[in-house]
Amino acid sequence: MRLGKVIGRVTLSQMIPAFEGGRWLLVNPYTRDRFQNGDTPPEGLSAEPSLIVFDALGGDVGQTIGFIEGREASAPFPKPTPVDAINAALVDTVYHVPKE
Repeated sequence: MRLGKVIGRVTLSQMIPAFEGGRWLLVNPYTRDRFQNGDTPPEGLSAEPSLIVFDALGGDVGQTIGFIEGREASAPFPKPTPVDAINAALVDTVYHVPKE
């Protein structure tokens, strides 16, 4: 699982039935460098490419989420589903103390 910040939503004109009830989020992943100065990541975007994440948990713009990528992203669906990333956690707080 990786952490990222929701920076937008994606609107689709058509969706396959397996995705009904969810939505798509545009997420900018956090990198290790973003946590080296303390508890909360700084504002702004990381250099890491943003990605589209399927969300059935209710993540919103500005929120930190935990997402899973790859083959494991399709595990929550009963049938094989074409998805590359899925929201697995809504993160309230990140506590990190960098090593010196």
